Amino acid sequence: MHTLYQKYIFTPGPVKMYKETLELGAMQTPYFRNEEFSQVVLDCETNLLQIANAPKNSRVLFLTASGTAGMEATVQNLLSLKDTALIINGGGFGQRFVDICNIHGITNINCKVKDTNLSDTSLLNDSKDASSLIVNAHETSIGVLYNLESLGNFAKENNMLFIVDAISMFITDALDMSRDNIDALIISSHKGLALPPALSMIILSPKAIAKINPKHQLYFDFNSYLKDGLRGQTPFTPAVSVILQLQKRLEQIIKNTPQKEIQKAKEIAHYFREAIKPLPLKPYTHFMPNALTTLTPTDNKSALEIVKALEEKYNVVVAPNGGELKDTIFRVSHMGDMTKEYTDILIDALFDYYGSKNRKICRDKCRSS
Repeated sequence: MHTLYQKYIFTPGPVKMYKETLELGAMQTPYFRNEEFSQVVLDCETNLLQIANAPKNSRVLFLTASGTAGMEATVQNLLSLKDTALIINGGGFGQRFVDICNIHGITNINCKVKDTNLSDTSLLNDSKDASSLIVNAHETSIGVLYNLESLGNFAKENNMLFIVDAISMFITDALDMSRDNIDALIISSHKGLALPPALSMIILSPKAIAKINPKHQLYFDFNSYLKDGLRGQTPFTPAVSVILQLQKRLEQIIKNTPQKEIQKAKEIAHYFREAIKPLPLKPYTHFMPNALTTLTPTDNKSALEIVKALEEKYNVVVAPNGGELKDTIFRVSHMGDMTKEYTDILIDALFDYYGSKNRKICRDKCRSS
């Protein structure tokens, strides 16, 4: 077996997968242009709409592409040269929306934010004339979770189309399209859903559907996906095996209830954060989600060097940061098939790396809390 498969994974995508979906992924990929597979796609659409509490007559599009493709396709299809997009830019993925809009000639307001979850939207008041509001619900590069309800109210009050990238917070933090006035919700397969990369899902409200541009591209034309989706198909070859895994995973979520899935992620995040308190590591932000923890060394160690040491010495993979924050932040995922026992592998590695003798005391304390 390749050594890549023998590592303990705590990265925010791909994440640790569930046994049931792993087994499905090992099976022969079936033919898909038939009624049986169409029903699988329609089942996935129904369950996603339910989990997201999407407005009546919303639709789901299934793109065989990464989350970034979902972001770009949404901008290409829902915005035009007549629009102005107000983009919440709190890090690398907020900047990605800015870059996408710039490439496609969409006028945008690059609203750079720091140390806020935007519960208070007053700093956006100067941009009320924008036609759309775009946000990464969870800015994964730094671990900040924004307040979707307050942003959704702001968008509704100012008649903005509200576009939300929920790629790294879907099924780990509370989300409600109807409550939060979300018009386009972007999801990816390899984070909270704990599936392989390959699939992006865009949930569109009726308001967003009415905004779709006339056909001006081929692969990512939303008009084609809406038409073919009525019969449970996609315009081009989909990620067949991943969609079959998605069907299984969504059934699992609904059976367990989304609320319990979210609570599980919350408990694992709390367990990890409490356990490492004795170590010279501090949270990077006060607005972290359940999905992951962002940590900053307080002892002048390089975050990147910690990431490398964990992999080389303990076979544990956490996520580094890039650019100017590469020595400041590393990220630990709590998404997917996480348990306290599995999380202990990382906690033990961190205590050993720092030469701390307090691990047993901390383990007993955290287990009892």
